[in-house]
Amino acid sequence: MMGSHLINLRIAVFEPSGYITAANVDRFQEKLTNFVNNNPNREFLVDMHQVEFIDSAGLMAIVLAFRLAQRLNKRLSVCSLSPSVRIIFELTQLDRALEIYETRQAYEALINPTVAA
Repeated sequence: MMGSHLINLRIAVFEPSGYITAANVDRFQEKLTNFVNNNPNREFLVDMHQVEFIDSAGLMAIVLAFRLAQRLNKRLSVCSLSPSVRIIFELTQLDRALEIYETRQAYEALINPTVAA
C-alpha cells in the first residue's frame, strides 16, 4: 500500500498535474504551502510526472515552497520532470538551486537506502 510505504519513509509526496500557470498558480501555491506548513514530515517531494507545462509563476510557487521548507528546517525536492518541464527548470537555472531527481524511486533510494528495491 503506497500510503503506508510513504509514511514508513517519512516522505510526504505532492503530485500536481496538468498545466501550472499564472491562471491557476494561486490555488497551486496555496495547496503547496499548506502541504509544507501542515505536514509533520521533514521530507517533501513534489512529484511532477503529471505536469505537462509550468510557467514562471508556477516556478516561483515552487521556489517559495522550497524557501518555506528551509525556514521550517525541512527539505523539499522535485522529481519526475518531463523533458519540456525540465528545460524550463534548466533555462531558469532552478535545476541548480533545487534537488531534482529523475524518479520517485531514485529519491526514495537516496533518502532510505534499505527500502530500495
